[in-house]
Amino acid sequence: MSGTALVSRTALLLFLFTSVNLLLHISFSNRTRSFARFTCPNLETVSGPPPGTSPTNLSHLLFGIGGSAKTWEERSALSSLWWDVNSTRGFFWLDEKPPPDEKKMTNGGDTKPGISLPYRVSSPAWTWFRYSRLRPAVRMARIILDSYNLKLPDVRWFVMGDDDTVFFTHNLVSVLASYDHREMWYIGGNSESVEQSVMHGYGTAFGGGGFAVSYPLAEKLVKVLDGCLDRYQNFYGSDERICACITEIGIPLTKEPGFHQFDIKGDAYGLLAAHPMAPLLSLHHVEALAPMFPNNTRIDSLKTLIEPYRLDPRRILQQSVCYDGKRKWSIAVAWGYTIQIYPWPVTAVELLIPLQTFKTWKTESNGPFTFNTRPMPADPCGRPVMYFLDQVEEVGWTGTRTRYKLERWGKSCNNTADYGRVMAIKNIIVTSMKMAPDYWEKAPRRQCCGIMGRGGKNSGNMVIRIRNCRQWETTGI
Repeated sequence: MSGTALVSRTALLLFLFTSVNLLLHISFSNRTRSFARFTCPNLETVSGPPPGTSPTNLSHLLFGIGGSAKTWEERSALSSLWWDVNSTRGFFWLDEKPPPDEKKMTNGGDTKPGISLPYRVSSPAWTWFRYSRLRPAVRMARIILDSYNLKLPDVRWFVMGDDDTVFFTHNLVSVLASYDHREMWYIGGNSESVEQSVMHGYGTAFGGGGFAVSYPLAEKLVKVLDGCLDRYQNFYGSDERICACITEIGIPLTKEPGFHQFDIKGDAYGLLAAHPMAPLLSLHHVEALAPMFPNNTRIDSLKTLIEPYRLDPRRILQQSVCYDGKRKWSIAVAWGYTIQIYPWPVTAVELLIPLQTFKTWKTESNGPFTFNTRPMPADPCGRPVMYFLDQVEEVGWTGTRTRYKLERWGKSCNNTADYGRVMAIKNIIVTSMKMAPDYWEKAPRRQCCGIMGRGGKNSGNMVIRIRNCRQWETTGI
């Protein structure tokens, strides 16, 4: 063997021996190994709540409701319709401490079930900001910062709204649960009036209708919020400013049609009777609109609407269309609210378009709106016969029975036999199974309905059954 070969073999054996010893040392040594550490200086640390594996529920939502001490006394009655002091988390953020009234509210989280609503006074920092328009908008915009700074545990979503916003929390939880709260989401809706959406932006979630911000987005937003508010001091409302700041982060608005800003004047009947095919999430500006039910106050109207909502929240205001072929009647059911009967054939496409019983918010004109409308005829003989919810009851654990009573909308048409036959129906009873918990998680399909028995020809009552459509069933005249 040559000297060169011997040296090579010796070097190879030495290398193998050293490698084995090093491997044994790494595997069995208890000492800290500095060479085994690895640091990535550019890796962004993600903070906030740990990823949740349980389904989102109401306790994961933190509400930040903007209000005023001056208007609180009258609006607390509205807020108490939807706020459950035993399960709803959050606070009404006021500009100053209201006059003491233990029956109305208590400070902080020390609320009395069924009596008090929780409030906080906004941080005074909002008074230090420059402004050129609507100074209170700065305070309202910083409510998400005030809410975040509470550092409450297990918060997945921050939900913002006004003290004249009515939230339908069961549906809101269901909708937000369909999004991954560990990602950055900005969820809300636009105005109904084009003039308002053009003025404040189609990318803005209008604050009166309410909007939701996921925890990760809120975490980034609060870090840049104050500087951002200073840059956008010329913007009008708090919602427009929040939108601008979120836009700078790079997150777009995700629209959910169940949020209702209600930038309309007059009567919301047409819009409520032809609600979008989506769960009802909120109503705003109800104090500026006519009562939803005839011969009722605004508060009592909301109480009436909330009653069926509590029995079948997913179904509230959802439309079904059916026809009486023999009498050539067209029937549109907005469950939990109203039924319209036309004594002539009307296509489903037309029945699903809202009657324009309202005008735009700012100029009180006949449009345009961000959805199609059809005119409410001035001639009462061109209008549908209307029925409004009168009674609701649960049937077993899985069903409901609602009754709708004939009501007169202004002048009635008594000149034709067709209208007379419809108005002979004094009550309509609607039966249905409760909507499945996963109904809105599937591809949406409007449910069908049918007239049961003889359809009230002699009794003055009609019975309608709402059900899932059959596989090949369509809604046609």
